[in-house]
Amino acid sequence: MSERITRALRLRTDPGIFLTTVAVIVAFVVVTFVAGDWVGEVFGAASGWIMTNLGWFYIAGVSIFLLFLLWIALSRFGHVRLGADDEEPEHSTAAWFGMLFAAGIGTILMFWGVAEPISHFATPPRGGVDPGSREAAQEAMAFTLYHFGLHTWTIFALPALAFAYFIYKRKMPPRVSSIFAPILGNRVYGPIGKAIDVVALVGTVFGVATSVGLGTLQINAGLNELFGITVSPLVQVLVIGVVTTIACISVAAGLDKGIKRLSTFNIAMAVALLAFIVIAGPTLFLLKGTVETFGVYASTLPELAFWNNVFPADGDLATWQNTWTVFYWAWTITWSPFVGIFIARISRGRTIREFVFGVLVLPVAFSIVWFGVFGMASFDIELNGPGGLVEAVVDDGDIPGALFAFLSNYPLATLVSGIAVLIVVIFFTTSVDSAAMVVDMMASGEDDTVSPSPIHQRVIWGVLMGAVAATLLAGTGTGGLTALQEVITVIGLPFFVMGFVMMYSLVKGISADLGERTPTVTRQWDRAYSPEEFEKNETTPSPEPIGPLHRIPNGEEDDGAPNPLAQSTDPD
Repeated sequence: MSERITRALRLRTDPGIFLTTVAVIVAFVVVTFVAGDWVGEVFGAASGWIMTNLGWFYIAGVSIFLLFLLWIALSRFGHVRLGADDEEPEHSTAAWFGMLFAAGIGTILMFWGVAEPISHFATPPRGGVDPGSREAAQEAMAFTLYHFGLHTWTIFALPALAFAYFIYKRKMPPRVSSIFAPILGNRVYGPIGKAIDVVALVGTVFGVATSVGLGTLQINAGLNELFGITVSPLVQVLVIGVVTTIACISVAAGLDKGIKRLSTFNIAMAVALLAFIVIAGPTLFLLKGTVETFGVYASTLPELAFWNNVFPADGDLATWQNTWTVFYWAWTITWSPFVGIFIARISRGRTIREFVFGVLVLPVAFSIVWFGVFGMASFDIELNGPGGLVEAVVDDGDIPGALFAFLSNYPLATLVSGIAVLIVVIFFTTSVDSAAMVVDMMASGEDDTVSPSPIHQRVIWGVLMGAVAATLLAGTGTGGLTALQEVITVIGLPFFVMGFVMMYSLVKGISADLGERTPTVTRQWDRAYSPEEFEKNETTPSPEPIGPLHRIPNGEEDDGAPNPLAQSTDPD
């Protein structure tokens, strides 16, 4: 039956994985549309339990993932190439860096660049800090970079490394189940492997849909700022329709012609926006603040990486860590398979060491600069300028409009806000089309560079993602988006457990492929005498004369001069 359906639709994919995934997604959307309140209650209770009782597991787990990545990059595994041993990287470093942001992080930077620092500035998460103070500003930057720095990219990098190794070194299908080959063996091609892939696909679509929802809300807020267009579900559906159409055109064009060109162009526009804020704003303050922000992040990271608020101080927000950090990790982990495979897809030919430090250092450095500039500029408006951001973002809850409220304090506000909307649209587009491409690879089990899938098959995934986001926003409004966030928090738990299995499977696979390690052989030196011992030996007659030529280790010969501090043990 399933094979007949796929043949009728002229699809070249795994019928069971494809149709099961689509059925689950459609069923969830229908149930959410019909009974949104009930979905919110069920999954809200489940996600609340996870956040309360397993928040420590998420906090410790991501930090363990980070330490593992650093270890494997610096270990003897670091020189292993993700592909053939003599293969060169497929993309230049600049293009690679630009495409890393096509996986969705660009939308996050635009959405939270102003909103998160100003939120923590107004309501510090830990007690003992006065809201709106300079101490609150430092605390806000520390937590913001903790959320969007090394830890976020660690969640992406771990599955990405595993995908890259098993797909391009062992030539396995681009599926989540392939990562478990050292443990499951041939069972990755059976029901267990297919079940893993279906769960991964469903979670990926849900995670991307959440990002799509956030991007849509921000675009709608920008259009309201520019043209007075009402913020409503109808406008958001139209926005999703336009962006999804552009994304489908891009995904049909392929990685090199579509996503690569869009992402390279967009990262240039994002850098231009960043430069504009630095030049038009308090330049010296922003430069000094960004440098100081890096120091604040580096100094507080060891503490925040394992902070669980075990001994809350007066003024601590009791549920802050659950609603911010734990949710971030649970949400991010759900769409890490998509980001992971996409990063693996563009990282072929790099060594494990290049991969780890490239994925962690390049985007994180950009994130530090981005949040440093926008965060410090926001604080300057509140501390030294007209203010108003706290009222708009925190008091009024207009997080999607935070960026545009911020830009209204700068010259050419209308023009720059229009450019910002365009940047969000393109980031949004590259997220959808890269997700469609990756999800199609995961469903079909074929690399599109080896055997390109039918164009309409990739487009189906793009349309499906847009339809999921549009249905949720139009059918249940913000409640539907909240329900989706709660669902992926629940789905994120098994994904998180998978992360620990990935580490074990990756090490086991690489160890088996490298074979037994050859014992290290070192040069064997004769005993060296101290000057006092040498002088004593000089006054004691030698039982036999020292010849003119001495052997040194490994068969090498010296220049014939005796070594006064070493005694030969050569029987000759």
